[in-house]
Amino acid sequence: MEILILFLLFYNLWQKVLTSKELISLGKSTLIRMPRRGLILHTRTHWLLLGLALLCSLILFLYLLECAPQTDGNASLPGIIGENYGKEYYQALLQEQEEHYQTRATSLKRQIAQLKQELQEMSEKMRSLQERKNVGANGISYQGNKEQAPSDLLEFLHSQIDKAEVSIGAKLPSEYGVIPFESFTLMKVFQLEMGLTRHPEEKPVRKDKRDELVEVIEAGLEVINNPDEDDEQEDEDGPLGEKLIFNENDFIEGYYRTEKDKGTQYELFFKKADLMEYRHVTLFRPFGPLMKVKSEMIDITRSIINIIVPLAERTEAFAQFMQNFRDVCIHQDKRIHLTVVYFGKEGLSKVKSILESVASESNFHNYTLVSLNEEFNRGRGLNVGARAWDKGEVLMFFCDVDIYFSAEFLNSCRLNAEPGKKVFYPVVFSLYNPAIVYANLDVPPPVEQQLVHKKDSGFWRDFGFGMTCQYQSDFLTIGGFDMEVKGWGGEDVHLYRKYLHSDLIVIRTPVPGLFHLWHEKRCADELTPEQYRMCIQSKAMNEASHSHLGMLVFREEIETHLHKQAYRTNSEAVG
Repeated sequence: MEILILFLLFYNLWQKVLTSKELISLGKSTLIRMPRRGLILHTRTHWLLLGLALLCSLILFLYLLECAPQTDGNASLPGIIGENYGKEYYQALLQEQEEHYQTRATSLKRQIAQLKQELQEMSEKMRSLQERKNVGANGISYQGNKEQAPSDLLEFLHSQIDKAEVSIGAKLPSEYGVIPFESFTLMKVFQLEMGLTRHPEEKPVRKDKRDELVEVIEAGLEVINNPDEDDEQEDEDGPLGEKLIFNENDFIEGYYRTEKDKGTQYELFFKKADLMEYRHVTLFRPFGPLMKVKSEMIDITRSIINIIVPLAERTEAFAQFMQNFRDVCIHQDKRIHLTVVYFGKEGLSKVKSILESVASESNFHNYTLVSLNEEFNRGRGLNVGARAWDKGEVLMFFCDVDIYFSAEFLNSCRLNAEPGKKVFYPVVFSLYNPAIVYANLDVPPPVEQQLVHKKDSGFWRDFGFGMTCQYQSDFLTIGGFDMEVKGWGGEDVHLYRKYLHSDLIVIRTPVPGLFHLWHEKRCADELTPEQYRMCIQSKAMNEASHSHLGMLVFREEIETHLHKQAYRTNSEAVG
């Protein structure tokens, strides 16, 4: 439109110019006759043309200003062809989209809240069903309320507990089929599965593990403080006659293991400091809410442990063992009988002297010394020691002379073994060679200071089955050790497999109060190839950690590097 107007202006100006030229040509004669008037007319025509040119320039300049692109914030943005949209339009569009997504988010939050409510209602139904279900045929109990849970879901959860190895032992083909427990306290978890970055003892750092253990302990306290009629425990009153209430500080220890196709089993033990009885709670989580399996009171005040130690020579190690025995068993526990089965004649008098010295100093006479004039055989010695007891049922702890144990372990032994029901196979923490672990010290620290659960100090001896707690009746019923096994190793695994093939429950878990002290091993030439391989493997495992062994392997390379560094430093100092 602006171009058309400009064209018309140019056309009118051109017509005026032509008209002026015609007037000039037609009036030449007159102009000749009147020269002064012609000069004036020519001058006016010249100024008229100049004015027109200036006018055209001004119009062109205004047009360019009008068509130039705008650079301020109110400039129009391209939209639909033929239309211009400003900032206000797009702000309105963004606001509309934001309102749409807010509406969508509100809807999703409402759906999530509904799902949470439904899940909570389902959990409450399951809990109420647990509370109203009576003791079943297998001893599993549920507490009840008036609400009903879906019967099919209850039957599924019930079947998961029935299939798990909770109330009766599962017959397993070998030691590799055992699912071990991991033990924990309020502050620490003792775990068997260790990679190069994991530690044998750790505080639960991951939130899910912390929350899991806290929930389990709280559930155990709820069971104890609000017992059912079917619970195997008696109501006790506090010193002032008030109801006895347990709290988390009364939690002593716990074990848990997960069968990946059934659920997780928890064994919890609580004890008041001023009471002798323990409270034992068994819980099971069948990939759903926690369910109570059993709650009972355990009195171990009159439970005597017969510690059986087979021995040949090694009198210095026996003297150290007896020092630990005196401190823990005689001065603290006081419910122990010691049976020493000694092979051979050499060193026998020394062993007798050590026993008599301890007996006279501590007024302790609950020990038996059995002498066998034959070649050492651990299985044979333990068989003889087990049968040497003739005072009725007794709990036995098969122990080696290089084992260090605490009073807490002895209580764990009593709590986790039950005649006709359970045998206890604790996993020992085996200490490395102190000469390697403490190579930076002139002399290794005392034994008591070496008893720490660290990667560089030792490892969980999960391939060893020599230390075990079982009742004499179960040991005799199972047939004892296989006397066909000669020399080092093998007899422990055979006994372990016998228990796995029976109906007894095998409790296999790391125990913080049980240590295997390092001693040099000798693998005899008389061993079979399989026994010799096992002996060498055990010997290598006992020396040092992975990092320490690596330092020994690359010792020459490290020393070469240090020599080069020292030479370089001396050269720079001289220069």
